[in-house]
Amino acid sequence: MLVSVIGLAAVLALVFLRMPIAIAMGIVGFAGYAEERGFRASISMVGRLVIDTAQDYGLSVVPLFILMGLFVSKGGLSRELYQVSYAFLGHFRGGLAMATIVACAGFSAICGSSLATAATMSKVAMPQMRKYNYKDSLSTASIAAGGTLGILIPPSVILVIYGLLTETSIGKLFIAGIIPGLLGVLLYLVAVKFTVMRDPLAGPAGEKSSAALRLAALRGVWAVLLLFFLVIGGLYGVLDVWPLNLTFSPTEAAGMGAAGAFLIALSRGSLNFTATVQVLVDAAQTAAALFTVLIGAWVFSNFVNLAGLPEGLKTMVTSAGLGPMTVMMMILLIYVLLGCVFESLSMLLLTVPIFFPLVTGLGFDPVWFGIIVVVVTEISLITPPVGLNVFVLKGVVGDVSTATIFRGVTPFWIVDIIRLALLVLIPSLVLFLPNSM
Repeated sequence: MLVSVIGLAAVLALVFLRMPIAIAMGIVGFAGYAEERGFRASISMVGRLVIDTAQDYGLSVVPLFILMGLFVSKGGLSRELYQVSYAFLGHFRGGLAMATIVACAGFSAICGSSLATAATMSKVAMPQMRKYNYKDSLSTASIAAGGTLGILIPPSVILVIYGLLTETSIGKLFIAGIIPGLLGVLLYLVAVKFTVMRDPLAGPAGEKSSAALRLAALRGVWAVLLLFFLVIGGLYGVLDVWPLNLTFSPTEAAGMGAAGAFLIALSRGSLNFTATVQVLVDAAQTAAALFTVLIGAWVFSNFVNLAGLPEGLKTMVTSAGLGPMTVMMMILLIYVLLGCVFESLSMLLLTVPIFFPLVTGLGFDPVWFGIIVVVVTEISLITPPVGLNVFVLKGVVGDVSTATIFRGVTPFWIVDIIRLALLVLIPSLVLFLPNSM
């Protein structure tokens, strides 16, 4: 166990020295495995992992969902989602910020990426909120916080990666994320309401839309609803009725989603040959980067499992007489602290191989733990000093200081902590839908 602890410390040190986490985990995992089993065995292990990853049909779900998200962004669906949200919420004080939250939830449901959601919605929502004299702190905070929903509301790339790492049902993870995702939307709306109650000038009321405008806005999102229904309905057997009789695996659902998003973008005139090639190149680059990180995580996971770190932690917990919930609270505290210095995917890949065997050994449901990990990861996206969504937003809206954005998101990560506490104390909020499948 001592060797694995040294290895974990080495990974953390290398990451703090700005080495990419995929390389850091790969180097430490390779060296540690070689120390335990020998150099030839370590070479064989890494080679097998690379080949298995390249040939694994199940992993094709990752680039397909990425491709779906990129086509959705190119098709301009985010603007229509924002328009329909504004039509129903814009006349309230803080209504534009509320509309941004709802639009982010809808966009993330067909995009699956927090960073893409934040970057896309900032271009759509920020000009409108400035038009109505919203303070930059609330405007940017609602976009940054709403963007975090992209990794929880299905389909979610990070839930796919968790499922691949832990061999947990991706379908159950997707459906388990629905109630926590909707709860997150509701609590974010409460955070907006609280902000404008404290400072009415932060979010002045906009114009009230007529019934005709609302109906027209609803007609504009039919493509979004159809695409979401196609992917999720096929995945959970909703479409398994005559005359369709369609049931999709996660990979097939991702393929149908990517094809549907492509056709929608094509029908709107958003794609030409050059744009299509660029989308395909971006999807390939993003998927290659994710696979590199996955291989590094699996190499490191093989090392820590061989060195006995998960079993050692379980023995320590048992000998200390700590209850399962006490251990879970300690793990969540570690996640919150790591979230202040690590970006979300790095934190997930570094910790899940260590904590997952311990958590399941203590009797916790792997689907429940996956949602809890993603919610904690969501919090890390908007907490200082890293807050990756904040920095993405800063890159798009360059004239707003990082301090202003972090100040604005404070009520949002506070309600995220409340949501996390509810999900931990009431597991049925997560498990009700997957247990009903």
